[in-house]
Amino acid sequence: MPGSRLTRRDRRAIATGLADGLGYAEIARGLARPTSTISREVARNGGRTGYDPGTAQQATKQRVHHRKPARQQPETGHAVERQLAATLIGTGLPRMSGRVLAALLTTHDPGLSAAELSRHLRVSPGSISKSIGYLEGEGIVRRERIPLRRLERYVVDPEAWFQAVLASAQRNRQIADTARRGADVFGRTTPAGARLFALSRFHQQLTDDLVDRARHWRHVLTEPQAVNQASSTSNVVRSRLASRSSCGPTLGSS
Repeated sequence: MPGSRLTRRDRRAIATGLADGLGYAEIARGLARPTSTISREVARNGGRTGYDPGTAQQATKQRVHHRKPARQQPETGHAVERQLAATLIGTGLPRMSGRVLAALLTTHDPGLSAAELSRHLRVSPGSISKSIGYLEGEGIVRRERIPLRRLERYVVDPEAWFQAVLASAQRNRQIADTARRGADVFGRTTPAGARLFALSRFHQQLTDDLVDRARHWRHVLTEPQAVNQASSTSNVVRSRLASRSSCGPTLGSS
């Protein structure tokens, strides 16, 4: 079959054709194979005068066995940006706003100007302006003046993620309050009242835990460098402790 590997029978037919003085094209037609397949097979296995089907079959098996797996291409920054944009869009952000936010999150610069965003995303300035307006309205992005230049750039406000958690918690709290009032109306011992009271307790507890954790980890958003340094220091300490423990008792230990 064209495109598949040569079989042992194919190689015996090639050897027979060579012995009969046939050309590569004629042998190829008999096997329904491209002429180039036959010529490569013969050339890499002894040529017209030295071709042996058994040796060729074994050599092919060895090549397949020792062939290295294809090296996986490392993930690029552009790929990360595209995946992040797709994820943000999947959460409900407008498509262009998701792309703008992903670009701002993955740039190594403090922020990007409207012109830089337009060039980077290859879209019109109008599209950038509309998307930035949406993100500013949501409190996710803010503008700041570029020092020594008459330009503004847009940066992601780290506090936006904390505020987004609080907004989500507020919606959960509203569900909890409404469900609790419903439970009181029906009576908590009734089927409907018990169901609503359970819903209220769930959302209230979820809200309290969410807000508590958000406040606890809020500093991570505003002090990323300090967190990275602390994490690196912690890793070094753990590595040293592990190294000491692997060396066994030290001098002076009992």
